[in-house]
Amino acid sequence: MLITLPISELVPGMFVDSVSKQFEGVDSIKIKTRGLVRDKSIIKRLVSEGVQELLIDFTQSDVSVPAKYQLKPEVAAATANNPNKLKIKKVISVEQEFAKASVSYEQHNRNLQSLYGDVTSGLKMNIALLDGIAKDIVASVFRNHNAMTILTRIKDKHMYNWRHMTNCAIFVTVFAKYLGYKESVVQELAMGALLHDLGQAKLPQGIFSKSEKVNKLEMQAIKKHVAQSLGLVKGEKGITPLMLDMIVNHHERLDGSGYPRGLLGEKLSRPARIMAIVDVYDAMTADRPHQLGDEPVNALRYLLANKHMFDGELVQRFIKCLGVHPVGTIVKLTNERLALVTEGNHQNPIQPKVKVFYNAKHSHHITAKDVDLTSPGHDLKILASIKPLDYQLNLARLLKEHLLV
Repeated sequence: MLITLPISELVPGMFVDSVSKQFEGVDSIKIKTRGLVRDKSIIKRLVSEGVQELLIDFTQSDVSVPAKYQLKPEVAAATANNPNKLKIKKVISVEQEFAKASVSYEQHNRNLQSLYGDVTSGLKMNIALLDGIAKDIVASVFRNHNAMTILTRIKDKHMYNWRHMTNCAIFVTVFAKYLGYKESVVQELAMGALLHDLGQAKLPQGIFSKSEKVNKLEMQAIKKHVAQSLGLVKGEKGITPLMLDMIVNHHERLDGSGYPRGLLGEKLSRPARIMAIVDVYDAMTADRPHQLGDEPVNALRYLLANKHMFDGELVQRFIKCLGVHPVGTIVKLTNERLALVTEGNHQNPIQPKVKVFYNAKHSHHITAKDVDLTSPGHDLKILASIKPLDYQLNLARLLKEHLLV
């Protein structure tokens, strides 16, 4: 069992899995070691190095879980009688998860770029690599669903194909968790999202790197990616009917206007409908060689306005899940300040938690401050989401400055 503890509660006999929060002074050394705390001298050293919070693994500790962190008797009994009935997941802060998620996100994109290149060259696809990526994304989202989602806001038009694979897997995972799917099913959905467009690697790559929109002939070629994706995965170990459904039907639409078979709504499963929504949302908000990404609110409006094509109830729930201004979005407030959305609000999607960091009126950074837009202590509202480049802001650098512990 993993539990985050303040340094004041650390005692000899506890096994430190990692340091989750550390004050970084001029001379401090970033603590990265893990292991058993054998005596108080180790605790004194950690305190002197500015360690504030630690992730403790009690399965490897010599001491029991402190009383206030123990499960209630009835929950513990249910778990003891049926270990598979209940799995306790330690939810950690977005700052705690962001450092790990940032490294994983970039690593996944590099691995997918390499895998994409292998498929383009006619080499065998590494299914085990994709499975590992899916598992890592699901694990991160179940620890904190905001950290990975924030990273989807970083754009790079030259890496769209594989970033789209990663981002779709993240969005599907976040949405499926919100909808209450079991983790084992979420795992399948994440894998289906990673695979849904892989067949594009088998098509002429010049089509995807064009700076102009594709013509009708090129569009006909692109539509073949569904069959290509299916051909790549069919017969591979671990590929389930649910994954195949997502691959085959993510371009189908409720009114029969989609492809490849023009299926009508009653023949489209819920996973296929989820994949359709996520696929369009990420495609619209991402930078691509032929277009700059639109703001999330406009993509959500498009999905909402096209109920004849997309499942209206699922779109509504997707908006509640992500928020009108998803985490990682820069917004302008009514007090002429810019803020980074750090946490959504499922009850009221237009009032998320934000981190105010910039004076837009006088064009300068200010001391960052966390603000919950639902709190009664102010009357701040979001005016609009803004593009970081409109204020010469580098989003990737901004995220590291304000979210890395």
